[in-house]
Order: sequence, then structure tokens, then C-alpha cells
Amino acid sequence: MNSIVTSLGKLSAFFGKTFALWVIIFACIAYNAPSYFTFLAPYISILLGIVMFGMGLTLRAKDFSEVFTRPLEVIIGILGQFIIMPLTAWGLCKVLGLSDEIAVGVILVGCCPGGTASNVMTYLGKGDVPLSVTVSSCTTVLAPIVTPALIYLFANQWVDVDPYGMFMSIVNIVILPIVAGVIINSFFGKFVRNVVVALPLISVFAIVAIVIAVVAVSQQKIAETGLIIFAVVVLHNGLGLALGYFLAKVCGMSVAKRKAISMEVGMQNSGLGVALAMAHFSPLSAVPSAIFSVWHNISGPILATIYANMKNSPEDDAKMNRKD
Repeated sequence: MNSIVTSLGKLSAFFGKTFALWVIIFACIAYNAPSYFTFLAPYISILLGIVMFGMGLTLRAKDFSEVFTRPLEVIIGILGQFIIMPLTAWGLCKVLGLSDEIAVGVILVGCCPGGTASNVMTYLGKGDVPLSVTVSSCTTVLAPIVTPALIYLFANQWVDVDPYGMFMSIVNIVILPIVAGVIINSFFGKFVRNVVVALPLISVFAIVAIVIAVVAVSQQKIAETGLIIFAVVVLHNGLGLALGYFLAKVCGMSVAKRKAISMEVGMQNSGLGVALAMAHFSPLSAVPSAIFSVWHNISGPILATIYANMKNSPEDDAKMNRKD
């Protein structure tokens, strides 16, 4: 049994590290042969629910502990996430004069909570991981209320927005699966610890399936608008990462904390953006989130490498050494 778990862990780690590569490969395949993958579109919400269930299996009460030990820093991270990315998305849509469908898609991904990939990138960049995990967890819990409200505020000028419908969608495909994962982890913790090594593998397959479903059903529209969407996504992600770091610096945070806030602000739960777009808007509106899912898994490791070579403050190093 131990050898199987070890082998599964190694395989899972391999796919986790090469995630962006698999997304790109299968997205290209889906683009060139869309008819083979359109059947996946109705299952996008289920696939994201599987990813969120996996997140719930890894959550513990301590993941929210930083709220009580350093609430100001957590609040700064949450506000940075829910102010910088939506505002940046709205500004890009206005400046570039994007079409209604693309604009709502860009704003949608900007209004989503932070993605769990930010925690990994913070770790690789030698940032403050507990702060990163807490901010991700808090923004995810707040998403049913905050995300629909922000989408209504920023996107209502382009399309009709149903905040209540989005609230229910987020509860069903994010909150309920996470709660189910937390409950199972609470009652069957020993078993969960044995299988949790497979979660990255399952998440990779689920997110790859989500991306190729969007590419398949939007192939024609991507051919017409793909370059402009890619450019907007790169700008959006880059500005989020940079402004997150700047916000933390202005607020007097240490280097390790700046790295964490940068990753939290710039990296989104783009899978949720895809699911909301497909359920409430159009397949084209899901494309920005799908491309974001690919791109932030390229930009994140690049920035993590840069951050890893940045010297942390002495207090950061002392804190990390104590945890080790």
C-alpha cells in the first residue's frame, strides 16, 4: 500500500509541476479537433466541484488562524484581491474597447477569489505561506457574496447580470464541495491523509478538461479574437502581480509578505470564472478565464523563481526557520 501511495504521489507531483504544459497541449488538440471535446461542456461545473472538494479535503481550522493572529495583513490581502483585479479588469475593458462578451469574461475572472495555485507559488518563491493560505481560504469563503456583487457592479453596463443566480452557482460548485471535503477530512482524517497525494493529479485532469471544453465550444470565436484576449489576460495578470506587491510594500509589509500578497492578488480561481461564464453568459465569455488558467500557471512559476532569488528580511528568515 505504501509503495502505491508513494508512486501515486510522485506521479501526481509530476503532473502538478507540468500542469501548464498539459493544458497547452490539450487546448491545442481541442482547438484543431473541437468536435471530439464539446461533450465535456455540460460537465464543467461538476469538474470544478471536484477540484473544490479536493481543496476542502486539505483545509483545516489552522488555515484561518492568521485571521486572528494578524488580521490587518489578511484584510489587506482580501481587499487587494477584491479591489485590484476587478478594477484592473474594468479599466482594461474600457481602454481597449472590448466587445460585450469578452469584457464580461475579463471582468468575471477579475472578480473571482484567489486560486490555490498561489499558495504553491508563494512557497516556491520563499514567501509567507500561512498568509497566502489564509487569504486564499478567506476570499473563497467570501466569494458567494462578494463575487456576484462585484460582477454586477463592474459588468452590468455590458450585459444583464443575475447576482442571485451567481450566488447559488458559487454555493453549489464551490462552497458545498469544500464543506463536504472538510467534513470528510474531519471524520476520516487518517484515510484522507493517505489519498491526498493524488489530489494534484485529479485537479490537473479536471482543470485540463475544463479548459479544453471551453476551447472546443468556442473554437471559431477564439480564431477571431484569441490574440486580443490573450494580450488582455497577460496584462491583467501582470498588473495584478505587480500591484499586489506594491500594495503590500506601501502597507509596510516585509518582503516575504509582499511576495504572498502579490501571488494572491495576481492569481485567480479561473476555473470558477469558466463555470460562471458558461452558466450565466456565453462560451466566449469563458475564454478569458480559460486562457488565464493557462497563463498564470506560466507566469506564476517564472515570478516564483524571481522571488526565490530575492533576499527576505531577517525576521522573515527567522520565522521560516522556526517553522522548519
